[in-house]
Amino acid sequence: MKFATKAIHAGVEPDPTTGAIMTPIYQTSTYVQEAPGKHKGYEYARTQNPTRNALQAALAALENGKHGLCYASGLASIDAILKLFKPGDEIIATNDLYGGTYRIFTKIYSNFGLKFHFVPMQDMASVEKYINANTKMLWLETPTNPLMRLIDIQAAGTLAKKHNVLLAVDNTFATPYLQLPLEMGADIVMHSVTKYLGGHSDTVMGALIVNDDELAQRLAFIQNASGAVPGPQDCFLVLRGLKTLHVRMQRHCENGRAIAEYLAKHTKVDTVNYPGFSTHPAKNQMRDFGGMVSFTLKGDDWDEALRVMSSFHVFSLGESLGGVESLVTHPASMTHASIPKEERLQSGLKDTLIRLSVGIEDIEDLIADLQQAIG
Repeated sequence: MKFATKAIHAGVEPDPTTGAIMTPIYQTSTYVQEAPGKHKGYEYARTQNPTRNALQAALAALENGKHGLCYASGLASIDAILKLFKPGDEIIATNDLYGGTYRIFTKIYSNFGLKFHFVPMQDMASVEKYINANTKMLWLETPTNPLMRLIDIQAAGTLAKKHNVLLAVDNTFATPYLQLPLEMGADIVMHSVTKYLGGHSDTVMGALIVNDDELAQRLAFIQNASGAVPGPQDCFLVLRGLKTLHVRMQRHCENGRAIAEYLAKHTKVDTVNYPGFSTHPAKNQMRDFGGMVSFTLKGDDWDEALRVMSSFHVFSLGESLGGVESLVTHPASMTHASIPKEERLQSGLKDTLIRLSVGIEDIEDLIADLQQAIG
């Protein structure tokens, strides 16, 4: 199937009982057994749920993977990955990444003996010097959050295989509509499903997609043993959201490009971070460039940045991204506040950086909102 067809049909079948075209919400904790150990494939809802199974199959299909696993949040899915490792193991991560990821790495798992290196990954050759006998995984986002830098997934995959370490890619910003990390050498693809896959700002969820059977079994064991699973209602909402992923993402891409081009010409705007402007070779791994844009204002004035963010009418000030509605976020005080200021500044994340999640509204309304807010 082509992507648009998979988005609507992959992983789901008509309900065998009624023929319902939409997957039912199996709102149950318990399944009745005919005899001890004799059941219909379902024992307990933390372990299996038909609605969740359908979503996991759909997500695997969209990423061209074999196994999908869903978790209660994006961070719960990262938590599951980190439970693959033991004290003394080391992980190399991009230095430009989501603040919640940095927080769980440094504030939770570093206390359990894992060691993390945060390094620039635009030149993958420079990453190799950080790899040693204890290195177990490379962790990257591309485009990065919030500076929209690109990382070459194929080069990272080659490096990971050379040293027999896992490669995990946070594909939240791009979604499988724009890039397919498993096909470029990734072992694990992670999503904050809360964002574009759900697409309507009405659910919180995470997901992992893998090809390796043994790795899938280990992650499924952690999923069940730790219990951070999503409920069937949330799974239903994401299944519904996936059916319009391709059309939503295309409009996000169109609007995102128009906003980036507008900001690049604005006399009060200093820098604009947008993957479509990149000259990095990894630009070729994406089919388009999404709806995420960040920018700074000339003068880098904190109060002026706050004034702009408080002046929007169509863009809503709030955390998160990827919904049909446009959002504006201040990473330094919101999504990336857990990263120490000196580390943020070192990676290029200024205090006055403004991040836009460009929605699917009419582009003329969005540009007019930017005009009146920035002045």
